Amino acid sequence: MADLKTAITEIVTGLGMCGADDVEPALAAPPPALRNVDDATWQRLRDAWGNGVHRDLFVASFMNGRAFLRARDALRGRPPLVVEWKGPHRSVGDEAVPADLRVDHVYVVSCKYLSRIVVNASPEHLFDRLLKGGHGQRTGTDWYEEVAPAEHAALYAVVRDAAGIPLPDRVGDLTTGQRRDLGHSYERGSPWPGDGDRLYAALVEQVAEASTHRWRAGIGANREAMPWRLLRIGSAPYFVLGASANGFMRLRIATPWDWRQYFELRKFSIEPRPGGQPMIAWEAIVRRRSDGAEMPVCGYVEIRWSHRRFGAPPEAKVHLETPHTEVPGYFALD
Repeated sequence: MADLKTAITEIVTGLGMCGADDVEPALAAPPPALRNVDDATWQRLRDAWGNGVHRDLFVASFMNGRAFLRARDALRGRPPLVVEWKGPHRSVGDEAVPADLRVDHVYVVSCKYLSRIVVNASPEHLFDRLLKGGHGQRTGTDWYEEVAPAEHAALYAVVRDAAGIPLPDRVGDLTTGQRRDLGHSYERGSPWPGDGDRLYAALVEQVAEASTHRWRAGIGANREAMPWRLLRIGSAPYFVLGASANGFMRLRIATPWDWRQYFELRKFSIEPRPGGQPMIAWEAIVRRRSDGAEMPVCGYVEIRWSHRRFGAPPEAKVHLETPHTEVPGYFALD
């Protein structure tokens, strides 16, 4: 089941597309055009609206749907015949488009509210496979063990000895249950035992340096495709409807073919970044063809355990620091 905020942002955006004048009557009598939402989910949304939970999110999502209905780049005032909610799902195939809604079998829409995370993948998928073949794939590889085995083992030894629960000698021998127990044996933000702070700092530094080296080696001289993949610019155009700290976010996302008509990549660089987690800063310098202006786009990758300390193999979260509305290839919805 989708969490409540996700359900609101996605389904109520679809409601706004269908032509109703207000949220409450649309929830009371859902349009037949909006598919794949079961009765229990509709009731959950009605209850949330009735008790005032996330009222601002309801209104913002509905307004974004209405804007999509009116936009010349989108429905141009024509109520859709079908709006399909994808719901909670894992992507199938090798799709690169982050779709939450599909409208009239043509328009693909991603709903994004107050999030700067553009990709959440396994580290090997990002640094070794360069995000080829879809996003968010996971393997059993423990990236810390892969790129910093000595530092990882030293930190684990200190944690194991202080945990007070039976654990194997080697971190690679932890079972899923033992990982869960170890992760929950510490409160979030609690200090490391013994010499753990120094050992963790060494792990962070080594993981960032080694990951940067692997990423640079994988990219080589073919740098243009990497920013496209980081920014989810894929072979099919799609739309992003949502909100940022600066207000509504209504964007049409270009394809690489579109992007090359308007922009040229001048430089793409990656460097380790100091921080409480292993981090790698990335920056693309893009030239706009129409006037020659340079448009920097920057962000960072954070490599972290997905479920507390040692709780699960690390994941790589790609953050975008440049405002979405200033990213080359993210065009304001007209």
